[in-house]
Amino acid sequence: MKISENWLRSWVNPAVDSDVLAHQLTMAGLEVDDSSTVAKPFTGVVVGEVLTVEQHPDADRLRVTTVNIGSGEPLQIVCGAPNVAVGLKVPVAIIGAVLPGDFKIKKGKLRGVESHGMLCGASEIDLEDSVDGLLVLPQDAPIGVNIRDYLQLDDRVIEISITPNRGDCFSIKGIARELGVINNLPVTPVEIQPVTATIADKKQVQLHSAGCPRYAGRVIKNINAQAKTPQWMVDALSRSGIRVHSVLVDITNYVLLEQGQPLHAFDLSKIEGDIQVRQARPQEKLKLLNEQDIELADDVLVISDDHKVLAMAGIMGGLDSSVTDSTTDIFLESAFFDPLAIAGRARRYGMHTDASQRYERGVDFELAMPAIERATQLILQLAGGEAGEVVLVEQLEALPKRLPIALSLAQVNQLLGYNVAADFVEQTLSRLGMQVNDNGNIDSKGWEIIPPSYRFDIAIKEDLIEEVARIYGYDNIQTKMPVLEIELKPAQDRLSIQQLRQTLVSLGYQEAISFSFADEKLEKQLNPEVKLLKLANPISSELGAMRSTLLSSLIPSVQYNLNRQQSRVRLFETGLRFDYEQATGIQDLKQIPTLAMIATGTAIPEQWHAKAQPMDFYDLKGEVERVLASAQLTAEFKPGSLPWLHPGQSANIVVQGQVIGYLGRLHPALEDQLYLGKTWVCEIDLDVLLQPYVSNFTELSRFPTVRRDIAILISANITIDQIQHTIQLAAGEWLIQSWLFDVYTGQGIDAGQRSLAFALLWQHPERTLEDAEIKEGMQRVIDALQDTYKATLRAS
Repeated sequence: MKISENWLRSWVNPAVDSDVLAHQLTMAGLEVDDSSTVAKPFTGVVVGEVLTVEQHPDADRLRVTTVNIGSGEPLQIVCGAPNVAVGLKVPVAIIGAVLPGDFKIKKGKLRGVESHGMLCGASEIDLEDSVDGLLVLPQDAPIGVNIRDYLQLDDRVIEISITPNRGDCFSIKGIARELGVINNLPVTPVEIQPVTATIADKKQVQLHSAGCPRYAGRVIKNINAQAKTPQWMVDALSRSGIRVHSVLVDITNYVLLEQGQPLHAFDLSKIEGDIQVRQARPQEKLKLLNEQDIELADDVLVISDDHKVLAMAGIMGGLDSSVTDSTTDIFLESAFFDPLAIAGRARRYGMHTDASQRYERGVDFELAMPAIERATQLILQLAGGEAGEVVLVEQLEALPKRLPIALSLAQVNQLLGYNVAADFVEQTLSRLGMQVNDNGNIDSKGWEIIPPSYRFDIAIKEDLIEEVARIYGYDNIQTKMPVLEIELKPAQDRLSIQQLRQTLVSLGYQEAISFSFADEKLEKQLNPEVKLLKLANPISSELGAMRSTLLSSLIPSVQYNLNRQQSRVRLFETGLRFDYEQATGIQDLKQIPTLAMIATGTAIPEQWHAKAQPMDFYDLKGEVERVLASAQLTAEFKPGSLPWLHPGQSANIVVQGQVIGYLGRLHPALEDQLYLGKTWVCEIDLDVLLQPYVSNFTELSRFPTVRRDIAILISANITIDQIQHTIQLAAGEWLIQSWLFDVYTGQGIDAGQRSLAFALLWQHPERTLEDAEIKEGMQRVIDALQDTYKATLRAS
């Protein structure tokens, strides 16, 4: 919303400059986006009167004029404006003037004739041009007066962002009310006196919808629609961003800006019968003022006569009943429309009007009568005419109710976090227009507050407390450190969720964020025996239950990407899964923080120096081990039997004897049903990954390591973990690491057997190991493998 600062200060004029005034409004919740003068800076331009006009001797389009500027001899000025004429009052830039754009006026010659200044059009003094030529000033403009003073070009236009809850501030009256409260100053509104009817003409009004609880209208006849809108009103409207039309439209727009009440004037001669406020009927149509033809829906509130629709109520009038330059008799409307009856209707038809903007947020339901009287005053003053009696029709039971709100000083101080005086609370709420009644409680100071008719956003005590804080001033709140009694716990290292995400991103995974709801059908496909908690009011049929696994959220994302030619997809998500298996009611629902990973496609992206290989179990296992290592966890991988996993390519993740998750390939039957290729998945208990751990530091040995390799033939049924565990126990404390580096089956190896090669790394922290010690340790390893698994050394 744009308003003129001079207009605002005519209602309330605090002793602060423009910048402080803008800051006050912003800190009160009415954010000032911009504040700038009407015209850019310029100097040396005064009001002048054209005394003579003669043709230039050497130029057809130039005129030689003499101009009186109220001091000294008249100036000779050469002018090329087509509308220059004797007797005009115009802006005159004298020698030494500096116009916008740093354009300096100097003495000069035009086609041999001296010129001592310049006659100005609107654009030369940073105003909008409405004619081709000079800016013609009123005949009563005082000669010699600075044009900035005469046209009030130092007036500032304030642009304010009004939040949706503050519909009461869409007017000069509303903003002035706020400034008056902030500065503890009285507001001086315009005086509105009821206009005495001088004619008997009137229109009957019928209300057929609760969407219009109050409707006022009056007939005004014998208006001079050709009357000129006065300059003070033109300035007020244009500086508020509203284009000037005709005197009747300009007056209704002016009252809209001044009071905040939308008004509409109908051409009386085009109304047949009574005025009716009702819902639109099926297939009714209307041509709007903007010449848009629309078909009205049955939830649209309309103004009609006995035969046709005249306007969309609270939004825009119809073209056929609009006032024109030949209109002499009008029916003037001022009504209160329920916000819910107007909300969304304008946007539905691609419109946004000043009226709908206000009605959607809530217009003061007590304002209809004062506003119609104010508009009538201005019409009779500026365009003449005779006014009839105001017809007021009401549905009192449908008007908004202003219910009392109980508020105590203790509640105010508790919610704000600082203490304010009871007198300040009372005075603030009273000055904001609220009815403040003391509750009479001696032990606890409190009040019963009734909000005013224009505050639709005040309903509960928190709203009142916010008003107190607003007027107290957010920037007046003292900074105060909170007092907390805390006991510091010993510092422990832990993996943060941010570090975990970074680890997964470095492995080539992208984070997915999903709803905690899942498709019941997909959950049953993954685990037919799953017991789900179903939602009573799901947002869609595909999100009807709480997910028991994060895979039901990630699999649709993978399908979406595969369907769009993304053959390599790697996603992870951290979130809750919901275990309802042992629950007898919702109170037994377990919410388990979980990390899930899903991948399909090749192990590495396509590139020139490495052949693309499909991802396999060991690729996934290596990535999971990287994640576990970032949390300082060492895990064992043991066979699992989850129904949605491939029985031969899956495993449980075991840490210190506890199963914390699983990894593996989706069951091939599921992959076919879900139109997926080979898909690798993993889920891990997130709380285990993020639990604290103690960092242990072991000093690095300065002595060399010794490596020995061993190749054995052993049953294929024995796991690598079992073999490495046996090697570690048999080798003794100086074995610091062992790993598998070769697996072979095929020619020369009996069925059911495989050849495994392990590397063993030995190191002593304080000395160099001797060959005899290494040999002895190796022998213990060989004996243990033979005794435990009937393994044999493989001949080289």
